[in-house]
Amino acid sequence: MTTIQTDTVDPTLLATMNGSKTSKTSTEDAQNRFMTLLVTQLKNQDPLNPMDNAQVTSQMAQLSTVSGIDKLNATVTALNASFQTGQNLQAANMIGHGVIAPGSNMTVTDGKGIYALDLPQAADKVDAVIRDSSGAVVRKISLGALPQGVNTLTWDGKTDAGATAANGVYKFEFAASSGDKKLDATSLAFGVVSSITSGSQGLKLSLANVGDVSMSDVRQIY
Repeated sequence: MTTIQTDTVDPTLLATMNGSKTSKTSTEDAQNRFMTLLVTQLKNQDPLNPMDNAQVTSQMAQLSTVSGIDKLNATVTALNASFQTGQNLQAANMIGHGVIAPGSNMTVTDGKGIYALDLPQAADKVDAVIRDSSGAVVRKISLGALPQGVNTLTWDGKTDAGATAANGVYKFEFAASSGDKKLDATSLAFGVVSSITSGSQGLKLSLANVGDVSMSDVRQIY
């Protein structure tokens, strides 16, 4: 900014511009102080050495840019709040619906359980291991070849011994391969949305026996 002749400008005005009066002000306050200071400069400038018009124009352009950015930030903030409200309403409609999301828990009810996996590419061999709450293996299943993407599966609740597994929560894991290449299969759990939570970490869906998952983690909705 152009140098000010401090011997001709009100010291109170200078103190305010330098921030000794207030540590933080709004853009509107800054604009008012700038215009006041500019008028004071023009009134007290040396007639033999007037201010450069280019400098004045540059300063006003910079102030206009700051004002524009401030208004843009306010607009983006308002749009973000509107987006979050819309997302909350959308999520509220999911309560009571089943979703597939990352997880390794499966709820078995009346001899039936739903689980899934996400494959980065087609696999020619996929095996699943299902364990009870104590970690003991109750069933090993050869799923054969599966395509790339999300594969939703069902378990009939039968154990390796041929008995019907009791109702409850079981854990599962996968081993997948394509030729000699081991694939990084992502275990996906099925759960019914019981509630939603909106906080600093974004929108979360609460799934029974699965836990909280982000909206972005949902792979399928039923």
